[in-house]
Amino acid sequence: MKKIRFAIIGCGKIGERHAVQAQLYGELIAVCDIMEKPARDLAEKYQLPFYVSIEDLLENETTADVMVICTPNGLHATQSIQALQKGYHVLVEKPMAVSSKDCKRMMEAAAASGKHLFTVMQNRFNPPVMAVKKALDENIFGKLYSFQITCLWNRGADYYRDSWHGTKELDGGILFTQFSHFIDLLYVFFGEVKTISAFTKNAAHENCIEFEDSGVAILACENGVIGTIHFSINSFQKNAEGSLTILGEKGTVKIGGEYLNTLQYQQFESGQLMGTIPASEPNEYDTYRGSMRNHDKVYETVVATLQTGKPFYATPMEGFKTVEIIERIYRAALSVKSD
Repeated sequence: MKKIRFAIIGCGKIGERHAVQAQLYGELIAVCDIMEKPARDLAEKYQLPFYVSIEDLLENETTADVMVICTPNGLHATQSIQALQKGYHVLVEKPMAVSSKDCKRMMEAAAASGKHLFTVMQNRFNPPVMAVKKALDENIFGKLYSFQITCLWNRGADYYRDSWHGTKELDGGILFTQFSHFIDLLYVFFGEVKTISAFTKNAAHENCIEFEDSGVAILACENGVIGTIHFSINSFQKNAEGSLTILGEKGTVKIGGEYLNTLQYQQFESGQLMGTIPASEPNEYDTYRGSMRNHDKVYETVVATLQTGKPFYATPMEGFKTVEIIERIYRAALSVKSD
């Protein structure tokens, strides 16, 4: 069976993660970055051509099957649409975009081109997340009552220094860059959100970011479930917690750890969902830790979809809904004073 051929746009830390998986599950044929040094360095590592212009890449690497977008959030929409219109499939890192309007444009471009628009939400492959999703699908919780999402990470001034991170245009906010995985699971687990109230505040990063560094939200879903989100990048020195707790008629569960990597608590009428979960490593960067390393499973499913027609694990509509909920949280916070 023909190998799927990938080209990567954006040669930063996450682009390097994608390069490893592209080689393992297919063939990496080219890389691109507007900064010559990271593009050249990644290209030399894999003995590949590199480009400093996305237009040149799209024009010259015509044997590529998938363009992988690993650039700043605010560029995802424009670059995905460029690639789709040139006839390539697209795999875009989270978040899909920083506006729901842009997500719609991306989906329209994919439909017009007949190509796939794949989105990265690798935390869905965390073992505890998969176990809880299965329990929800099988109605093991019975009637759902409420949920609590807690996202307490650390991002210091060094993370934002001389970077696109922290800018409204290219970053968008901590719900986009740090915590969109949690909003994705909110939608996948509980469905449409009916009403939202929220407060946000920049408590400790006033000199280095253009948006909030912490916030709280109260949500009511269409199915009657209510819940809260507490999100912050002010945890002292290191990430403290990334968790999701669900209370239901026949069970309670907490997916915990730093990055939704443990089944911290479970009590069900039907017995345990699963036993001990082997430890899994997060993505390690220079000064901080990210989510679990599940990009291998993302690539495995991209290849399966393109080679066999197996449905991809996440839909563009789910990516759109994640962005839409984040926008609604921010709009709700703008309507009130948090100070």
